Amino acid sequence: MILSDTKIKEEILARRIVIEPYRPECLGTNSYDIHLGSTLAVYQSDELDSKKETPLNYFEIPESGFLLQRDQLYLGVTEEYTETHAHVPFLEGKSSAGRLGIDIHATAGKGDVGFCNHWTLEISCKIPVRVYAGMPIGQLIYFEVSGAVEVSYASKSSAKYNRRSKAPQGSQMWKNFGARSS
Repeated sequence: MILSDTKIKEEILARRIVIEPYRPECLGTNSYDIHLGSTLAVYQSDELDSKKETPLNYFEIPESGFLLQRDQLYLGVTEEYTETHAHVPFLEGKSSAGRLGIDIHATAGKGDVGFCNHWTLEISCKIPVRVYAGMPIGQLIYFEVSGAVEVSYASKSSAKYNRRSKAPQGSQMWKNFGARSS
């Protein structure tokens, strides 16, 4: 089941959902609007290797905005820091952003119970479009969990994205290869 606005507020008061900064006007009927943070990143290489860490170039979005180019992957970040201790958060793009041809995630729209961080966005666009820090970019939807959670994301030793960061985080797939990586 998807949490309603009333239930999301209850969970925020109980600290089972944390949203910082929390703005009441961003709470929808069954979602919470999130905003694009001020930092974007692009990979330094045009060719990526899933067994190797690839450095990123970070830059701030100027007040005049930044023109996203098609066929380019940008890593963005949400302005909001979130924690979800008892629900499964899903991140979806805002329809207004989608109608501009902006995709905010390729595959990583689901969070885990225990995820505590800013969300890294996998941004691409169909045609060039100017974006601005602080613009509404997506919405979080919370689902109830059936059954007890044995190990939350925050307490997993294998969790790769739990270091609090206001900057986008690049892929850490290379950590999945462990001792086998080259």
